[in-house]
Amino acid sequence: MCAAPKQGQTIPAGVDVEKETVLTGQVVDAAGTPVPGAFVRLLDQSGEFTAEVVASATGDFRFFAAPGTWTLRALSSQGNGTATVAPEGPGIHGQDVTVAQ
Repeated sequence: MCAAPKQGQTIPAGVDVEKETVLTGQVVDAAGTPVPGAFVRLLDQSGEFTAEVVASATGDFRFFAAPGTWTLRALSSQGNGTATVAPEGPGIHGQDVTVAQ
């Protein structure tokens, strides 16, 4: 097994991470197993719905957002979970979401 750190999703060519704020992560269960097909919602600081994506077959998700405080809410048949991420500027900001019944 390779000891390299997890690399996450590939960012599309043409995305300048020096200017864009990218929120990325993986939906996992309590054992750390990826949860594919989870609905991942992005909520702003006041809790208002902003966007939603479906996690990939490996549980990965990605949003393009502005700096600030965001809530990530994952909904799946394996349970739900919430995490907060607060990027202060451009770049790739990783935050996994763990779901539980």
